[in-house]
Amino acid sequence: MKNINVVTEIPGPKAKEIIARRTAATPAGLAKSTEIVVEKAQGALVWDVDGNQLLDFAGGIGMLNLGHRPEAVVQAIHKQADQYLHSCALVTTFEPYVELAELLNKVTPGDFPKKTLLAGSGSEAVENAVQIARYYTKRPAVICFEGGYHGRTHLTLSLTSKYGLFKKGFGSMSSDIYRLPVPNLYRIPAGMTEEEYLHFSIQQLENALIAQVDPEALAAILIEPVLGEAGFIPVPPLFLQKIREICTRTGAIMIADEVQCGSGRTGRFCAIEHSGVIPDIVVLAKSMGAGMPISATIGRSEIMDAVHLGGVGGTYGGSPVAAVAAIEAVKQLSSPSFLSQSTRFGEKIEALMAPWVSKYPCVGDVRGMGAMRLVEFVKDKKTKEPDPGIALEIIKEAVSNGIILIRAGLYSNCIRLLPPIVMTDDQLEEGLSVLENAIAKKSFAAV
Repeated sequence: MKNINVVTEIPGPKAKEIIARRTAATPAGLAKSTEIVVEKAQGALVWDVDGNQLLDFAGGIGMLNLGHRPEAVVQAIHKQADQYLHSCALVTTFEPYVELAELLNKVTPGDFPKKTLLAGSGSEAVENAVQIARYYTKRPAVICFEGGYHGRTHLTLSLTSKYGLFKKGFGSMSSDIYRLPVPNLYRIPAGMTEEEYLHFSIQQLENALIAQVDPEALAAILIEPVLGEAGFIPVPPLFLQKIREICTRTGAIMIADEVQCGSGRTGRFCAIEHSGVIPDIVVLAKSMGAGMPISATIGRSEIMDAVHLGGVGGTYGGSPVAAVAAIEAVKQLSSPSFLSQSTRFGEKIEALMAPWVSKYPCVGDVRGMGAMRLVEFVKDKKTKEPDPGIALEIIKEAVSNGIILIRAGLYSNCIRLLPPIVMTDDQLEEGLSVLENAIAKKSFAAV
């Protein structure tokens, strides 16, 4: 069965009208990756206002691991909305907050007592994690990594890379932040083996404690186990293990930002589980809420309890409607059957995409972990010079033929795939065929 049905150009006439209204009503800095205007969505399918039926390979930047409008989540939202919409957790107690916290304490890595603080966005949850780590350790310094994306609040923006796109023009950033390179096995320096490069990267961690930051001032090391915005770079297990060793040795807090790579996307509920490393704090958002705005900071009880009464929380943190959605979502996302499906789905994507490296001159690398996959485009396979232009052209071509895609990468030269893991095999194959046709068309046109 054909899933894609494009009946107008994209954007069509109705979409153009709404986009014009958006341009007039919203700030110029509010970006959009495509010209699609959504009318409805279900599973992996999206219908736009002009009647085009599309396949979603972006998943709202990784927030739809369960697809659009999963039935159990929608039913939970309806039921909660019939009872009450909100009652701030700083004023009253409501069971959905408590139940979700209990569930997250159970399914996240680490066989020790945990506590969970809920918020409304990934940025808030990361900021909470860093602030709590600073409070607990009574130290200021935070180590983060090149390419990392952690949010758009002042503190999390300070922790984020990709200066030109995210930070330019916003003035001074927060202090006591130290940024280190993370090993990218596609871009191993000339003359180094993979083993030598990894050893060199690990040594840079140790050197930073001499050259950049006093270990006795180090509050936390913050890392995405699979760097998202940087271009789906899986952090090698040995590197994560070294971070864990440094944190244990110095008394710093290891924070795993699982906002994009977590919630079952890689075949484990948290991506860091692949390494065997247990962080002190885990941050979740995006797919945890199945489309609802909710996030969580989950950590060791003694760390989470360190803050004084009234020192954490917010008006919308743990919204009952979002919390019941997240309860149903997390039950599914952490289930063995879903994680098995995620693993199988990722293997199928990898098998379909791997041949592209040898087939197309512009495809430098295909990589990722589980169902978190990406294509990196280069001008030359030997020099690996990034080619953001062709990545943008390929996205435009693919979107015009019915699949929703977004870019990634420090140089914006990658296309990331975060399709709903509930996507059927025929939907996956049809969508990847559209993407491959776009790559073939633009690749050979550029030769």
